[in-house]
Amino acid sequence: MKSYTASAATIERKWYVVDATGHTLGRLCSEIAAILRGKNKPTFTPSMDTGDYVIIVNSDLIKTTGKKLAQKIYYNHSDYPGGMRETTLATMMAKDSTEVIRLAIKGMLPKGPLGRDMIGKLHVFAGAEHTHAAQMPEVLEIKY
Repeated sequence: MKSYTASAATIERKWYVVDATGHTLGRLCSEIAAILRGKNKPTFTPSMDTGDYVIIVNSDLIKTTGKKLAQKIYYNHSDYPGGMRETTLATMMAKDSTEVIRLAIKGMLPKGPLGRDMIGKLHVFAGAEHTHAAQMPEVLEIKY
C-alpha cells in the first residue's frame, strides 16, 4: 500500500465562520490552527497547505483565564539599540483585538513559506459582521 500525498489539483477548500464570543483565547486558537493546517481532513499532508479558510467574528468578546490581561506581555523590537517595546494583553485588546488572535494562531502554525500561506487564509473581525458573505461560509461550532 502506498502513502497518499495531496497535490495542488486535489485540494478542496471550504470556508468556515467561527463566533469567538465567550471562548478562551488559547483553546480557540489551537482548534483554528488545526483547521488552517488541514489536520481535520483525511487528506492531510505535512508538506502541503491542505487547510480551509476561517473567518473569526466577535474577537472583542474573547476571554482569558487567570491574570493574563495584566501579566501577558507582547514584545516588539525595532532593530535599533534600545528599541524593545512591551505591550500587555489588556492594551493589545483595547487597541486591536484581531491582532491578538492572529498572533496567537500564527505562533501555532509552521514557520516559513508554508506557515505564511496558511495564515493568509485567516480573516479576523472585531464585530459580528464580516465581508466574506459571498463565499457562503459554514458555521463551525468549536467544542473543547
